[in-house]
Amino acid sequence: MSGMDHGGSRPVLILAATICASSLAFVDGSVVNVALPAIARSLRTDAAGLQWVINAYLLPLSALLLTGGAAGDRFGRRRLLILGTVLFALTSLGCALAPGVATLLTARFLQGVSAALLMPNSLAILGASFAGEARGRAVGIWAATGAALGAAGPVLGGWLIDLGSWRSIFLINLPLAAGAIALAWRYVPPDRTQRAVPLDLAGAVLATFGLGALTWALTLASAGDGWTLPIGVLATGAVAGLGLFLGVERARGARAMMPLALFGSRAFAGLTLLTLFLYGALGVLFVMVPYFLIKGCGYSATAAGAALLPLPLLLALTSPAFGALAGRIGPRGPLVAGSLVVAAGFLLGLRIDAQARYLTAVLPALLTISLGLSAAVAPLTTAILSAVTPERTGVASGFNSAVARSGGLIATALLGSALGSSGTQLQRAFGFSLWACAAACVAAALSALVLPGPQRR
Repeated sequence: MSGMDHGGSRPVLILAATICASSLAFVDGSVVNVALPAIARSLRTDAAGLQWVINAYLLPLSALLLTGGAAGDRFGRRRLLILGTVLFALTSLGCALAPGVATLLTARFLQGVSAALLMPNSLAILGASFAGEARGRAVGIWAATGAALGAAGPVLGGWLIDLGSWRSIFLINLPLAAGAIALAWRYVPPDRTQRAVPLDLAGAVLATFGLGALTWALTLASAGDGWTLPIGVLATGAVAGLGLFLGVERARGARAMMPLALFGSRAFAGLTLLTLFLYGALGVLFVMVPYFLIKGCGYSATAAGAALLPLPLLLALTSPAFGALAGRIGPRGPLVAGSLVVAAGFLLGLRIDAQARYLTAVLPALLTISLGLSAAVAPLTTAILSAVTPERTGVASGFNSAVARSGGLIATALLGSALGSSGTQLQRAFGFSLWACAAACVAAALSALVLPGPQRR
């Protein structure tokens, strides 16, 4: 860990602080998926309501991660990390106490805002605290632990749901938040004085409007009768909002929360597309697999959550090694191979039906997907941090996280017909979603081909 920039700080404890904080967002993003059937019964909501239980969180997270990263660059990453974690704990309590759907969606939206503050600053602190191969190892551990906790969350959540209530799944965030706050306050180096650059509030508003309108249009179209005139108007407004967002970012130049100059690099553009495709497929995995196992195969919430356990275990065991490998040979090989292996795993999932055995149908697909993700997650994160100058790590990590969440946001908005179906219709919708995920992963592999080839030591 000699790559530390702050000699008096403790690298392991800084890493622990960033892991605890970012894991809040990972855990909350996955544990809710196992609770969807229970929430539908308890609050008597329909398929569109279930989509919004997920997307009310993903929408502000996607739109405001850029602002969260830029705010950390200006006001201090440590300060924003602690503030975001405190707010996340409070809004988690609000979710647990929500008396109805409207209150739950409001609390989920505020959870997403809190996550947008803590996530990019967690990774930016990590990127600024390590250098060279030490950074590759640290990012590998960060990615592996975050993904492992995010995938292990459904097991604990399912167990709590089967004990009696979906509300308890939000309370598990409280001790994790307390640990993150204590570690960050004690061990993360104090913030340095930042240059007073105005935040890009116009860009934040337009990004939120554009993504929100697009998500709403896709949700209505997938859960209802297709593309009607009002939905088309809403989608047109979304495209216009996103177009205005790009115009504002271009006018602001280097002061934009998403500097368009970043896309002058083919490598950065390729990594952005890869992130969108790969994490869109991953978002479908974490929603559809537990939902289908519960509704289509008769699994309990605990069993559906436990079915995903091979993913966190394999990620935790192999991601650090792939992160270090990418640091030595470059990220292109692991990213291409990993994306293609994930695609193969989704195709293996086509064998899953109501009568399928876990060991012969579900497990092989999940193991294959897990192996591919292990090869891709840490190299992707390392490549993003290495593609920008140190003062832009907050913006770059925020943007990459925003693209990842946007992939899940758009994918979830397209699942309305699946979440509203049952029986053979659910089986067909499940199979179609797996084919779409495999195609997205192939597109991710093609996007990685723009990166430089293997490096010689």
